Amino acid sequence: MRHLTPKAITLLALVALILVAPLFFPSSFYYRVGTLMFINGLAVTGLVILIGYAGQISLGHAGFCGIGAYACALAPVHLGLPPVLAMLLGAVISGALAYLVGRPILRLKGHYLAVATLGFGILIFMVLSNESWLTGGPDGMQVEDLGLRALLKSVGISVPAAELWYWLSALVLLLGAALALNLHTSSTGRALRSLHDSEIAARTVGVDVAHFKLMAFVISAVYASVSGSLLAMMNKFVSPDIAGFLHSVQLVTMTVLGGAGSVFGAITGASILTALPQGLTIFHDYEHIVLGLIMMLVMIFLREGLVPSLIKRFSRRQG
Repeated sequence: MRHLTPKAITLLALVALILVAPLFFPSSFYYRVGTLMFINGLAVTGLVILIGYAGQISLGHAGFCGIGAYACALAPVHLGLPPVLAMLLGAVISGALAYLVGRPILRLKGHYLAVATLGFGILIFMVLSNESWLTGGPDGMQVEDLGLRALLKSVGISVPAAELWYWLSALVLLLGAALALNLHTSSTGRALRSLHDSEIAARTVGVDVAHFKLMAFVISAVYASVSGSLLAMMNKFVSPDIAGFLHSVQLVTMTVLGGAGSVFGAITGASILTALPQGLTIFHDYEHIVLGLIMMLVMIFLREGLVPSLIKRFSRRQG
């Protein structure tokens, strides 16, 4: 293990967890929970690039999830595209919109940037809610089936839908995590991380601050869009809630809770906040209070996030 790079260790840990977890699933419901973990994990991996690497905040990232989700609902109906190409179209639209919107709002800093991104997310939510002639409005709309299960059946392979989505979302998450980890160790990643420490210092050593901030915003938007597409295709239904403010806050909370500077940490945070509400149902009316208390305690005593803080404490004891 000492000869493995942090990137390899992270990917091996993810692969091990993905392969071992189904051994403890008593029913197909747990495959669905696992799929939701992976889909949320993909979205927060994009936020690691934006928040953890580049040090920028976004409270409207669910808007890009909504764009990806509705692309999978609308493109097959109006453009005749298969769901996979619809997902790619949603990612392109999200990236282009992030580029156009990011140029002016990324000049802002701190809470000004947070409010600007919040406004963008609310705008997307309002469009999806009010343009009923196109999006179905608050009632949402159906999403065409991916067709992968039928394709597998045609070659003699029968896989339950819940299991198929588990493995498919896990594969996409691993790909997204690998790309983010490669970015971290590249020259581009070093430039992004220099922004997190000090934009002034980064500019002094020749880093194009505006360019790299915009790059991080666009990449994270594409991650969120693909995440939204996967969620829509799995549920075969989409509503404007996917682009809502609460979803944006959940994504940021997952990222910060697990550790915004760590891909594995953010995915862990996404997994915890996706699975924990299922386990807290025993508290009935108090489950949200217990969940909030747990999050507060983690933020008070593990300020860098769950995974980075625990790794640091373990390293100190070993030393």
